[in-house]
Amino acid sequence: MSDVAPSLAGWMARQRWYATKGRTPSLRVIGSYEADLGDALALTLLIIDDGADKPVLYQVPLVSRSAPLPGGDAAFIGSADGRYLYDGPHDPAYAAELLRTMTDQARIDGADVVVEGTRIVDPGRVRRSRVLSGEQSNTSIIYDVEGGPVEHVIAKVFRVLHHGDNPDVTTQASLTRGGSTHIPSSFGSLRATWSDVGREGGTATGHLAFSQEFLPGLDDAWRVALGAAAAGTDFTAEAHDLGVAVAEIHATLAADLGTVAAGTDEVAGALASMRRRITTAAREVPEIAEHAAAIGAVYDAAEHLAWPDLQRIHGDLHLGQALLSERGWMLIDFEGEPLRPMPERSRADLPIRDIAGMLRSFDYVAGSLAHESEPVDASGWAHDARRAFVDGYIASSGFDVRASRALLDAFEIDKAVYEAIYESRNRPDWLGIPLAAVARLAARSAPAAD
Repeated sequence: MSDVAPSLAGWMARQRWYATKGRTPSLRVIGSYEADLGDALALTLLIIDDGADKPVLYQVPLVSRSAPLPGGDAAFIGSADGRYLYDGPHDPAYAAELLRTMTDQARIDGADVVVEGTRIVDPGRVRRSRVLSGEQSNTSIIYDVEGGPVEHVIAKVFRVLHHGDNPDVTTQASLTRGGSTHIPSSFGSLRATWSDVGREGGTATGHLAFSQEFLPGLDDAWRVALGAAAAGTDFTAEAHDLGVAVAEIHATLAADLGTVAAGTDEVAGALASMRRRITTAAREVPEIAEHAAAIGAVYDAAEHLAWPDLQRIHGDLHLGQALLSERGWMLIDFEGEPLRPMPERSRADLPIRDIAGMLRSFDYVAGSLAHESEPVDASGWAHDARRAFVDGYIASSGFDVRASRALLDAFEIDKAVYEAIYESRNRPDWLGIPLAAVARLAARSAPAAD
């Protein structure tokens, strides 16, 4: 390891999943485990990078070979002592071993780390694998399989690790157990326990990877909706069906994982998170600061409303998280909002948060078309789609969303504030989209003066 450490640090700094761009990695291995691949050795390292402002824990799967990997130039990291080191997910032997470890529910006792596989359904035999290009925070391996329930499987390898359950794993596993037809079926996961002197008990635990059905060649709802809005095509039937799908997802999660009454502490915790976000947004986006008092009044009023029960939800729902398939709408990516801490993403929450996220996404369709070189006014299209989505949700769930309009507005404002932070950091030209929503919703939902 010491011989290849310089190569590894430089290679990590160039990867899209490396979280601290522009910094020189300062690496410290805190755990590792091995797998004999026959003519190669898989070595998965848990590495802390102390070069960031706050240390970041990475999972770095490597494959060491005595001869070059055919076609592996793009995944080559370095060489030492006659061995060739490659990025694990790009090596077919590692990819097959990863899926086998989950399917066989294997346990591996490594150096300061214990790894355990969990199987939900046997995915079948691997024929070939490849890495999905374009991802940033994780690495996904696509498998062609045979002898199982589907033809294609995807395994997501988490590069940045956190203590606690990853909701992308646990939520989709719950939906698979519950028989949901609105998600790709889950097959298994890989979980690790490693040393962490900063935690009570001296250990941390979290997910390393998970596998599920892969649905190739499908258009996500954002692209479908954007095309419809640009052409002025009615989208209300699709939006209604999407509302039904989201409601059915919520019902399955509530049945499998249970619900929690929204007591005083739960309400206070949710509103505290919203208020913290306002503080951040007001500091970064002056236009948000102009509405801070009105937003605060909306949140104060929400504190005294009747809140429905809390449960596991999607957590970051928008049109890009839905795929249109022959089986209808499929929801994907249950990791929750990236800016939220991992433990917070797995907490029981209001289904209204998901509804608010999708409503904001319809507004974004109209907002994005307004930014085209030849602007399109799709505000009426977005209004109709929003209404149809809520109608579908109500029809399936029996929950009268419109009777909770004030609470829904509070959560939609929170989502728009989140968007304003994102746009100010990444796409300043689009900042007007969430700002318009904040102004409209804050004015509509502001408590009437005495």
